[in-house]
Amino acid sequence: MRIDVITLFPEMFGVVRDLGVTGRAHAQGLWSLQAWNPRDFTADVHRTVDDRPYGGGPGMVMMAAPLEAAVHAAQAGRRAQGLAPAPVVLLSPVGRRYDQAAAQEISGGTGMILVCGRYEGLDQRFIDRCVTHEISLGDFVLSGGEIAALAVIDAAVRFLPGALGDGDSALQDSFNDTLSGLLDSPHYTRPEVYEGQAVPAELMSGHHARIARWRRDQSLRLTLARRPELIERARQQGWLDHADECRLAELQGLEPPPDPRKRRRRKPAA
Repeated sequence: MRIDVITLFPEMFGVVRDLGVTGRAHAQGLWSLQAWNPRDFTADVHRTVDDRPYGGGPGMVMMAAPLEAAVHAAQAGRRAQGLAPAPVVLLSPVGRRYDQAAAQEISGGTGMILVCGRYEGLDQRFIDRCVTHEISLGDFVLSGGEIAALAVIDAAVRFLPGALGDGDSALQDSFNDTLSGLLDSPHYTRPEVYEGQAVPAELMSGHHARIARWRRDQSLRLTLARRPELIERARQQGWLDHADECRLAELQGLEPPPDPRKRRRRKPAA
C-alpha cells in the first residue's frame, strides 16, 4: 500500500513513517509514504500557495494550481511503480465520517493520495477537478488536515497483514464487526491485585466459554452506557443474538425478550 500526502508540512509525517506500529510496518515494506509540498510546484520567488478570497472575508485560500500539480506528480510516481491511479482524498468537515470500516477498506487497496488543507480553505475548482473523496474525523475544526491524515493512516495501516504482532489484534478492536460493532471490553494484566483492586475472577478462571461470555457482557454494558447508538446499529445489522438481547434487557431492568427459536404452540380450536 502506498500513501501519498499533499501537505505544507511534510516533516509531520515522520511520526507514522518512523515510530510505533506504523513505523515498523513501514520498515518491513508493508506500506510506503511519499509527501509532496505544494510549494515545490510554484513559479514565483516567494513560493506562494495561497491568496485572498474573492468576495472578501477573513483568512486566505489555498490556490488550485500548486495543489493540482502536486496531485499529478503523486499519480505519476504511482504509475512509475506500476500502480493504478489512486483516489484523491481531502480531509474536510463536509466529508464522510471516517470509521473502522473505512480504515479496513483502505487497507485492502493500493493506497490513496491524502490532501491536507490549510488556511481558510481550498479553491473549490481544485476540489471539483481533482478530489474524488472527502472524509472527516468528526464535527470539529483543526488548523490543517495533517493531524487528521495521521489518524487516517494509522488506522488503515493497523489492518495490513503483519503490521501487528498478533494478526487477530485489529479484529478485536472497538467498532470491529467481530465485536458486532460494539466497544471492546476492559483489559487487565499483571499484577493480579493492584492497589487493592483484583482482576475479575472470570478472567482468572481459565474457562474459555466463561471468559468469552464475560467479555461479551462487558462489551454490551460499556456500549450501552457510553455509545448506545452503536447498540441500535448492531441490532439493525442483525449482529445481536438472543443472549445479547437478554443481557441488554437485564442491564436496563426490562423483561427479557421471548426466544424466537421457541415457537409458540397454538391452542387447538374448540
